[in-house]
Amino acid sequence: MPNRAGLLRSYQGQLLLRTLLALVTAGLLLLIFPRFNIQLLAPIALTPLLIALAQTRDGWQRFFLGWAAGILYWFFLCTWIQFVLEKHGDMGLIGSWAAFGLFCALKALHLAVFSCLAGPLMRSRWAVPAVAALWTGLERTHGSLGFAWLDLGNAGINMSLPLRLAPYVGVYGISFVLAMLSVAAACAILRQPRLRLAPLFVLPLLWLLPAIPQGTPTDQSALIIQPNIDPSTQWTALERMNAQNRLSLLSSILPAPLVIWPELPAPLYYYEDRDFHQAAINIARHGSYFLFGTVAYTNGHQPLNSALLLRPDGSEAGRYDKIDLVPFGEFIPPLFSFVNRITQEVGDFTPGHDIKVLNAGPNHLGVFICYESAFPDLVRQFSASGANVLMNLSNDAYFGHSEARVQHLSLVRMRAVENRRFIVRSTNDGITAVIDPAGRVIKQFQPYREVAATVSFGTVSAPTFYALHGDWFAWTCLVLGLLFAIYYWQREARRYRP
Repeated sequence: MPNRAGLLRSYQGQLLLRTLLALVTAGLLLLIFPRFNIQLLAPIALTPLLIALAQTRDGWQRFFLGWAAGILYWFFLCTWIQFVLEKHGDMGLIGSWAAFGLFCALKALHLAVFSCLAGPLMRSRWAVPAVAALWTGLERTHGSLGFAWLDLGNAGINMSLPLRLAPYVGVYGISFVLAMLSVAAACAILRQPRLRLAPLFVLPLLWLLPAIPQGTPTDQSALIIQPNIDPSTQWTALERMNAQNRLSLLSSILPAPLVIWPELPAPLYYYEDRDFHQAAINIARHGSYFLFGTVAYTNGHQPLNSALLLRPDGSEAGRYDKIDLVPFGEFIPPLFSFVNRITQEVGDFTPGHDIKVLNAGPNHLGVFICYESAFPDLVRQFSASGANVLMNLSNDAYFGHSEARVQHLSLVRMRAVENRRFIVRSTNDGITAVIDPAGRVIKQFQPYREVAATVSFGTVSAPTFYALHGDWFAWTCLVLGLLFAIYYWQREARRYRP
């Protein structure tokens, strides 16, 4: 009995230590992103969890270690979701926290699956590339399975050397490099054979890639309106008319070849409101192309979240209908049918289907709307289709004063580097900005203020390799990572079968 009790205490101590290591990884992942932005920790963010995974052959234990880390990570990364559900979704305090808790538990399954599969790989000779491939491949599935936000590679937005990968393999190439370094650190701490670190010798090859170009000329201009409209406004006919008149006045303050409005929380519907329809045409007839967000409709009168471009004569130059909709805001995932909506539309928005480039004179605009900035494969299709400048229309007012605004900007900055394009970002109340092809913010408006200002940007015609070929690298990582994981899982099961 004493021996059995001692073994039990030893097991409990080991489990506690592994759980703490897993939670440390969750903490490190939080530290590398806004609000903290300690990006130098990114190369070791996964290391504590990987050490824990390497020390147990219990697949369920690895699963729950990853799940615990994932729940903690998503809870503190996206606490703003609870705020949105409570304040704008009218769910109340208890309902919003319950829905948010379910969200965290489901999103954490990604890290749980990774952890379950990565354990045997950590004990293999191919640990460094195989675990990094598994991480990178599973990252690519986030958007496909419901919600995409910050990838590990987003922490590399200010790292000039790994950032060189972005125009070729997107953010996922940077994720792969950072994951490799985390695995290598874990292998070194575990005193595994040094030969397993050999794959790191490919990293100096990054110096052979072209540096991210800087100083791209800014020979185009636009007038951006940041109206600072409160998303909780109760929209009476008078309030709607006042907002319309104010926006029209702001749009005529300065002459510009292109006027840009953000995605708005105001019910100004070009296709249904005759007064706003005429006001929008009048703005364009001042001699500008006019780009703005509005609600359009399908033939069956289902609502679309759209970006519409008018020519200087008031005619329609083109319209893009948002493809990737916001969970909870524009559609309700099936498991969350009890969640109230933050939009004022009746029924879910309908997703668009086609990538469209809107031509405004010499500027061929690729317009992606709000949350679509989290989807690299979507944004790169605008560049591949001929867009020489990208536009991001967004309404981040629903985030309140949380770090979600800076997180969102970080996503947009990476899209600029992947596509080697200027991005003009127009928001309701911040962060409105111009981002150059190197991912640098070269102009930024003061948030939470009404602003109308002229900004300068440039155009770039040549598409990047990533824009043309998409996520071939991430999908290859997923296939190879899973194949390695299955092979070493089965090999280990045979070796230790009772």
